[in-house]
Amino acid sequence: MSRRKPGAVTIIPNVHVIDIAEEGKGVGKADELVVFIDKAVPGDVVDVRLTKKKKNFAEAVIEQLHEKSTLRTDPFCQHFGTCGGCKWQHMGYQSQLKFKQKNVEAALQRLGKIDTSIAEPILGSVKNRYYRNKLEFTFSNKRWLEKTDMEREDNFDMNALGFHVPLRFDKILDIEHCYLQDDPSNQIRNAVRKYALENEVSFYDLRNHEGVLRNLIIRTSSTGEIMVAVIFAYPEQRQIDSMMTFLKVEFPQITSLLYIVNQKKNDTIFDQEVNVFAGRDHIFEEMDGIRFKIGVKSFYQTNSEQAFELYKITKEFAGFAGNELVYDLYTGAGTIANFIAKDVRQVVGVEYVPTAIEDAKFNSELNGIGNTIFYAGDMKDILTADFVKEHGKPDVVITDPPRAGMHADVVQRLLEMEAEKIVYVSCNAATQARDLELLKEKYDVARIKPVDMFPHTQHVENVVLLKFKGFN
Repeated sequence: MSRRKPGAVTIIPNVHVIDIAEEGKGVGKADELVVFIDKAVPGDVVDVRLTKKKKNFAEAVIEQLHEKSTLRTDPFCQHFGTCGGCKWQHMGYQSQLKFKQKNVEAALQRLGKIDTSIAEPILGSVKNRYYRNKLEFTFSNKRWLEKTDMEREDNFDMNALGFHVPLRFDKILDIEHCYLQDDPSNQIRNAVRKYALENEVSFYDLRNHEGVLRNLIIRTSSTGEIMVAVIFAYPEQRQIDSMMTFLKVEFPQITSLLYIVNQKKNDTIFDQEVNVFAGRDHIFEEMDGIRFKIGVKSFYQTNSEQAFELYKITKEFAGFAGNELVYDLYTGAGTIANFIAKDVRQVVGVEYVPTAIEDAKFNSELNGIGNTIFYAGDMKDILTADFVKEHGKPDVVITDPPRAGMHADVVQRLLEMEAEKIVYVSCNAATQARDLELLKEKYDVARIKPVDMFPHTQHVENVVLLKFKGFN
């Protein structure tokens, strides 16, 4: 099965890659051992070098590629393999879609005991590059060193502005060009880095919590507006003013120029004050004629065009007649609630984050929508029998929970409410399957449709329509 090299390195020859795992690694078998192989594609035949070995599985890297899969393609990004994003870009997009569909159906079958013969074909994204409307970059004075860096004899800069290297919280990969967000995102990031280096503005030390520049957030919208937020750690006011003035002059198209001073030991900004340096404290997104206010802390689907398709499918699955009472659970900034409001009698939205609910209310008011009500709080605490008694039994429930899925108490409340339909939107087919297994007590799965929101990654959304067994 394997041979040894000096230093007790284990090489397994001629491994046939037969599948791809959710984290983007190829899957092969060597006797009874399942091997997860970095950067391998189903159809490859490879020699692998083990990097980790457990009783029934191992992790490995390709030592030699003997036969190249017909599904394999050349990665388009220079950072592929080191950056933690876009892990599937070495596989053609249509093949990515095939494996995403397979993974969704496998999770539903295995964990939810769901018959997936009714599953509809996955909806691919028209754009599979430059599709994100938001990116967050990290400054670090300890950048990740590539092999070419180690071979250089001259001194090189250790500062970086980019993304975290997987499993290394304190190492940042310096990004030259990112294919996730359209320009001027790359120009802004590179200009900020250049300005900081030329003016000796220090990059953050993630271990010692020192330095001036900490994070950079860039948001764009389909309306052409741009938001840039610079997060500082320990700056002098003159450093803030100088950096922000540079951005204002260099990129006059920025419509919302913000800064935040965050001296906590974590990067979250939800409890931090936002300072407006120029323009508004928000930008506007538009979908199907509905405008949405987006602040630096707001949640909005990061693939705007595909979000429109996702919400259209959600509405289609619900099959509104026009007189329904709808509960929109995990409503976020009320995007789905406001999107469907014109098609129903009333929407009641519930969300954990209070600032998101304020955005949801503002968006309803902005668009003259008068049949939405929003509540902030823990779902399992708000969605009680008294809440249902006060607002009425819903005809349709739309639920779009976080990756962890729904709390067991929320699932139990859904079973007690007995709405005619539930449309379950999920970014994690495994937790969705777990919840569907519980809901099968009173509901049948009527439709299944995966939607690809994040090309070149393993992530996929899935929409499921459930119908109450008591209705015809």
